[in-house]
Amino acid sequence: MKISTKGRYGLTIMIELAKNMGEGPLSLKSIAQTHDLSEHYLEQLIAPLRNAGLVKSIRGAYGGYILADEPTKITAGDIIRVLEGPISPVEVIEDEEPAKRELWIRIRDAVKDVLDSTTLDDLANYEGGEQEAYMFYI
Repeated sequence: MKISTKGRYGLTIMIELAKNMGEGPLSLKSIAQTHDLSEHYLEQLIAPLRNAGLVKSIRGAYGGYILADEPTKITAGDIIRVLEGPISPVEVIEDEEPAKRELWIRIRDAVKDVLDSTTLDDLANYEGGEQEAYMFYI
């Protein structure tokens, strides 16, 4: 399963809204400018997020979007499912060897667990540093 730009940019929108929580609505234009993204593309992504009840739109000159719930209650899995569809890295075929079928199910469940246990709050407040480089010895 590959996460497309829909999922990536959708997460970007939602993380920005989480960071801005409590400070009023945020415009897609400001998110687009901050991340050098197409505002038109973000407009296409916000509609399904709004229809799913993850964001609310505020009309008017100082309008924009806000999260519909607390960042601790919205998971990456919620967002990815809305924009990408069901989470299934490998199609499980019933007549496949039992060992391989079990492997595909375990992979699917592991991906779901990571996405469903990672909240917007986790992503918005992430303070990870530089990833350690791997050292290879020959």
